Amino acid sequence: MANISRRRFLRMSSGAAAAAGMGAGCSNMMARATAPKILASSRPGKATPGDTVVIGFIGVAGRGSALMREFMKYDDVRVAAICDVYKPHLEKALAATQGKAKGYSDFRRVLDRKDLDAVVIAPPPHWHALMTVLACQAGKDVYCEKPMCRTPIEGRAMVKAARLNHRVTQIGTQIHADENYHRVVEIVRSGMLGDISAVRTLLSLNEAPDGIGFPPDTDPPDDLDWDMWIGPNPEVPFNIGRFKDGQHRYFADIVGSWLHEMGPHIVDLPFWALQLGPPRAVSASGGKFATKDISTIPDTMEAAFEFDNLLVTWSNMCANSFGGPFHAGQGLQRRLGITFHGVNGTLKSTYHNHELIGEASRIEGVELPEKSLPRSPGHQREFLDCVKSRALPSCDVSYHYNVHVALNLGNASYALGRKLHWDEATGTIVGDREANEYIQPHYRKPWELPV
Repeated sequence: MANISRRRFLRMSSGAAAAAGMGAGCSNMMARATAPKILASSRPGKATPGDTVVIGFIGVAGRGSALMREFMKYDDVRVAAICDVYKPHLEKALAATQGKAKGYSDFRRVLDRKDLDAVVIAPPPHWHALMTVLACQAGKDVYCEKPMCRTPIEGRAMVKAARLNHRVTQIGTQIHADENYHRVVEIVRSGMLGDISAVRTLLSLNEAPDGIGFPPDTDPPDDLDWDMWIGPNPEVPFNIGRFKDGQHRYFADIVGSWLHEMGPHIVDLPFWALQLGPPRAVSASGGKFATKDISTIPDTMEAAFEFDNLLVTWSNMCANSFGGPFHAGQGLQRRLGITFHGVNGTLKSTYHNHELIGEASRIEGVELPEKSLPRSPGHQREFLDCVKSRALPSCDVSYHYNVHVALNLGNASYALGRKLHWDEATGTIVGDREANEYIQPHYRKPWELPV
């Protein structure tokens, strides 16, 4: 069993508590959907709607290049810097700017630039926390892809960096901006379902039995900086199955499980609708039971997040695509859903649709609530507007911290094989030294997370 030194524990606890204090206030503000909170800005001159937002992109493979296209749709955006450790990705992205942006292979050179207002961070997830913290410290606003972090300690460092440096941040859970999620939140908060004792979330798909196959380890391509791609993670040999087409999501050292990969989109909804903070206990179990390939994530996983008078569950299958109440038709497509169970009725939702099911006649004649939440102009547009106004976007790191504590602890519980009890005040797992050491960011030298 690993031990944490007293000095390290105290430093971790005090820094984390400060970050959590700031995060709780921000997330509560967003949950109540009050008027946007204006940040004390150390960056003058961006309060005029007509100003151009100058952006750098870090990581421009599949998701990063898609985000670049989305941001470049707006006339008030100028892409000035692009960074990627793989030369073909970099050159393709640079070509999309007609040579107007400058290319880099080291993200730190992007952060050194004084002309950038913001950066979009979209490399594999093991980089997200560190890059976000360093970007905030460099005075850049941050749009960061999900998952925002892999451990609560990383999440707390991100919130602390954003608040201390007066940064606008947005986590890339773009479905949060859509009309359907807003309407579900309004229905849940109206009280028409009565007391809600359980929320069940589901993700199913069928990639078994072949999965991503068994490609062999090889030397990396000459035009790829594999050491920088690995970054703060433990060193591993190059494997095309790990590198291509976003397949890093199938490796536990990068993403943990589908709970981190898709959980930020799906588990987001109950946290938002019910204004939840971090859970008090989390348990998870599962395994790789049917998929035969080089992946290291579970193909079957169940997790339970315990709150006062509420249980939220996660169910994930990668070897069967049956979607329960969300199943429609044949095929091996991905299916997902969220179900709120109240004493008066059930509300089930996918990304784009929802349906009310009454308990006998308990919601008959009950009128649906009027629209009350402010609508988003679009996830990327919302971020750009907040860069100018200095308001907090809907998916600021302080809001998503609460969601990610649950996801982070779910992966930790699965890896350690036991239930974990969380103490938010100290930012520690209660009575479990091994688990507390496990959730530390064990970065490969010379990388270190500022806390």
